[in-house]
Amino acid sequence: MVELVAKGVYLLKGRVLMEDADRRSLDELNNILGQAGCEPLTVRHIDRDTARKGTIAYQILANHNTSGNWRDLKLRFDALTSHDLTYVGIILTARASGLKEFPVPYVLTNCHNSLCAVGGTINEDDHVFGLSAARKYGGIFVPAHQAVIHQYMREMMAGCGKMILGSDSHTRYGALGTMGIGEGGPELVKQLLGKTYDIAYPEIVAVYLEGQPRPGVGPQDVALAIIRAVFKNGFVKNRVMEFVGPGVANLSVDFRSGIDVMTTETACLSSVWCTDDLVAEYYKIHGRPGDYRRLEPGEVAYYDRLVKVDLSRIEPMIALPFHPSNAWTIAELNRHAVEILREVEAEGQKQLENPNLTFNLTHKLVDGRLKVDQGVVAGCAGGSFENIVAMAEILQKPITDSRFSLSIYPASQPVYLELLNNRSLEKLMVAGAVVHTAFCGPCFGAGDIPANHGLSIRHTTRNFPHREGSKPGNGQLAAVALMDARSIAATAANGGILTPATEVCTASPTKPYYFNKQVYTNRVYHGFGRPCPDEELVFGPNIADWPKFRPLPENLLLKVAAVIHDPVTTTDELIPSGETSSLRSNPVKLAEFTLARKDPGYVGRAKAVQAQELKRQKLVAEGGDVAALAEVFGPLLARETDKTSERLHRLIETTGLGSVIFAVRPGDGSAREQAASSQRVLGGDANIAIEYATKRYRSNLINWGMLPFTIEPGQEQNLAVNDWLYIPGIRQAVANGQESVPAVILKPAGEIPLELKLEDLTGEEREIILAGCLINYYAK
Repeated sequence: MVELVAKGVYLLKGRVLMEDADRRSLDELNNILGQAGCEPLTVRHIDRDTARKGTIAYQILANHNTSGNWRDLKLRFDALTSHDLTYVGIILTARASGLKEFPVPYVLTNCHNSLCAVGGTINEDDHVFGLSAARKYGGIFVPAHQAVIHQYMREMMAGCGKMILGSDSHTRYGALGTMGIGEGGPELVKQLLGKTYDIAYPEIVAVYLEGQPRPGVGPQDVALAIIRAVFKNGFVKNRVMEFVGPGVANLSVDFRSGIDVMTTETACLSSVWCTDDLVAEYYKIHGRPGDYRRLEPGEVAYYDRLVKVDLSRIEPMIALPFHPSNAWTIAELNRHAVEILREVEAEGQKQLENPNLTFNLTHKLVDGRLKVDQGVVAGCAGGSFENIVAMAEILQKPITDSRFSLSIYPASQPVYLELLNNRSLEKLMVAGAVVHTAFCGPCFGAGDIPANHGLSIRHTTRNFPHREGSKPGNGQLAAVALMDARSIAATAANGGILTPATEVCTASPTKPYYFNKQVYTNRVYHGFGRPCPDEELVFGPNIADWPKFRPLPENLLLKVAAVIHDPVTTTDELIPSGETSSLRSNPVKLAEFTLARKDPGYVGRAKAVQAQELKRQKLVAEGGDVAALAEVFGPLLARETDKTSERLHRLIETTGLGSVIFAVRPGDGSAREQAASSQRVLGGDANIAIEYATKRYRSNLINWGMLPFTIEPGQEQNLAVNDWLYIPGIRQAVANGQESVPAVILKPAGEIPLELKLEDLTGEEREIILAGCLINYYAK
């Protein structure tokens, strides 16, 4: 189904792949092209550097780069977007940094806390704040239930050749010719303040599609097959995926978008597709024909790697707990259910690290087939028009088992309206499905939470541990498996017995789509270019400004507050989703939940050190006797040979106390900045990792003033919870641009040296860390 080539390839005329085109004569190349039915090349010779500039990604990145050097990108985006879990913190950060008005269109959607079901008034208070900010600064405000964030951006804001930055990891509009990047909030703050998004030019990976999917195979099946092939080996990590090849033309725009939004789960930086007449028709239907232009690789384009996908060989897939890459064909699972489920149970139990909970899937087997409890189709991945039309055609009879529930969330009100008009929703509701308004909750644990020990199949984006909403601390454990909407409908028709849609589909249904823009015209606030500076921001009682953060001290003494040896640590584990979402406008309250499901003792350890650091700062500021802290600094003072009072006082005055966590590969998943900022609110000064799972998590650490250290594999064995880590001269090391920083682990049994790496930091990133956070940096 999916073939990987871990070396550079040339794409000629958008059709012919070759590894050595630069070493062949033009006559030979043109002969090969002629056999493939392509026109001859017009170039006189082929060289790699020129061919690199033949990719679609290069064309778009170059057009948005302000540095003058294509290898060192400083990007400005055409539009920004955030939802109601993130825009409050972003606007408050930008406001504290001098924001006057939004310089580019900034879309504020309300699709995560839109149920307003937790915490009294606080969710709607956030929405009122968002509208007041859109009015004051000149933004675009999409009220609750109108659209999920990415569907609105597809329908109203994407454009061929554009770039959009969003504070949500699934900011992906590549199928529409738009490069979307999901990042933490501080990166949006930079854009709001007229600054740039700074990265080295990324490698570009060709995703070459050929063939055509069989009836019953949907976009989630293709996406899961790709994710299975590329995630664990980091094949496309922090790279751009560029979808090309003859198979693209065999996919509708909805189908392409369904694959594209899931590229986030590969850990890539961004994605883009070649565009064609079907994309032109999409823009025409949505009343924006001027936003279309044809995007395709140059006649010679060089890609750093290749993912080759034969669409005709893709089968219905299922991603079992607890990651989208843990994918199998449904046919495989049905043939070998016991063996596969026991393997998944064993791995899942390791991830849970809770001996009081037993993760069990084999009890769901009925006559050798997996029987699930619930189906959900929702959000930016599942709730598309074509997915739901296909479900209506498959689910032609009532759901026969009342223990199986099916919930469907069309991704926007215009999609909902058209599904009403063509009677697809009527068919689904008569069959027993429940239809809701646009909502992202089922994707992150704020809606359709299964019962204890329940198994839900979902066409959403993620199935991380507890992301479905269960609380292991309360003895609750449920799980999610990811599937395509078509196979979810086939399973529903079979009473919850896992069934691939290819068993029931003989054709791929299509219905015309009519977009009614009036839905948005009557409800969405369009204020871009029309700020009202005299408008007051409306603060609810839960909305709080960020606390103050100190600059980086001369030295650091850090308590190791958590050590996580899992292969990957998700942002859901760093700061839980679900019920905590309502607290994201209050950073101090939210921080109480940091690592709550992974290491419940972390918050107490971090706060104990933070209290001592605040005491130290107060004594230093007031000229008090810092000797009162001698006991806390005991592990450090004991190693000093010069024990004069002046030396010891000076050491305490210049050494900041803080906390640090170690995780092997932290930061997979959501772009939420709170995974980093919550540590900072609790006095965190650093993370230590073997590597960071995503660029966006590492960026969040830096923007909140935390040191993104890495170490060599094996060195983590020396780190234990409650160890002290002393990093002398850290401020000078950061200022000097050092990429290797000596440190010492202080244990009761003695010292262990540790080399901390601080690589690939830009000058501005080092200045942000020195200042203590992005807010402090701009305040200077």
